[in-house]
Amino acid sequence: MTQDVATQGLQVFIVGGAVRDALLGLTPGDHDWVVVGATPEDMARRGFIPVGGDFPVFLHPVTKEEYALARTERKSGRGYKGFTFYTGADVTLEEDLRRRDLTVNAIAQRPDGTLVDPLGGAADVQARVFRHVGEAFEEDPVRILRLARFTARFADFSVAPETLELCRRMVQAGEADALVAERVWKELSRGLMAAAPSRMLDILRQSGALARVMPELQDSEITGADIDRAASSGLALPGRYALLCRLSPEREALGRRLRVPAECNDYARLLPEMLAGLDAAQAAGADAADAQLALMERADALRKPERFFDLLDTVAVLQPVDRDAWRARVDAVRGVDAGAIARGCAGDPARIKQSVRDARLQRLRAG
Repeated sequence: MTQDVATQGLQVFIVGGAVRDALLGLTPGDHDWVVVGATPEDMARRGFIPVGGDFPVFLHPVTKEEYALARTERKSGRGYKGFTFYTGADVTLEEDLRRRDLTVNAIAQRPDGTLVDPLGGAADVQARVFRHVGEAFEEDPVRILRLARFTARFADFSVAPETLELCRRMVQAGEADALVAERVWKELSRGLMAAAPSRMLDILRQSGALARVMPELQDSEITGADIDRAASSGLALPGRYALLCRLSPEREALGRRLRVPAECNDYARLLPEMLAGLDAAQAAGADAADAQLALMERADALRKPERFFDLLDTVAVLQPVDRDAWRARVDAVRGVDAGAIARGCAGDPARIKQSVRDARLQRLRAG
């Protein structure tokens, strides 16, 4: 192995998710490193680039991987921002590991591949159990969200009973009330894109956090199976979010409060209209062509056809949809030359809108 000049003589360890994922047989993502016994000045002399805000984090001069000085944390206020950090050269690796959230994330690996595991994280990986490192877990309410997200990503893991009980105590103490909208959405969106999203909602519900941070989703116990099917089908985030909150009469309020991206809010707004429009088109005695065109108009399918088909894929999680037939209908309607019709109505512009609609209906009925 080629010696890394930048880290030669330093005590460096890979920590966190990369070590956990390797033990699970998964391909690790980016490596996060912790450096023991060094100072910011030591790192700067070796060419590391400082990027940390609250505590010293550096980018490797060649690989650009993150190297953080070992640190301890002390609670200094409410919520997840109320911390003071100590990064002296006397902080040990074990002290750094003890500040972490879960034992499976508190395993270190030396450059030669050997593990440093003072908290039994490897055993919990093998047992597929999420267990908090210590009582310091309760100092950061974001850890409730992270724990819930991890259960969605790692569907074969359970949560240790004492860890779930600690989450309940945190919620009862009001810690979850300090979570800001952006952080809640960040964790929710990542959980929705995991393999088993409903598990995230289950943990939040069992801990009491769901009622505090997303009370609009109390019906998510019903929609949980829908978002799991959406995950299995590879549906994108906007569709999964729309399915999650489709039964909530407060979906718009939820979107505003969590500052949900506009595309996700659009899908959440349009999904109920899609379902109602499809029902209307299939109702006995209905003018199917008129109902089909009305749905395309409400969903803006002519200007945004790909979004319309994405919404159909979202509906398909709930009920059968003939996507090919709908694509033929959209193509037929978009084939109407609205400009030519407008020119034919010269002198009587009030006729244009209805004339275009009549032509589109004629196309649909001919198909």
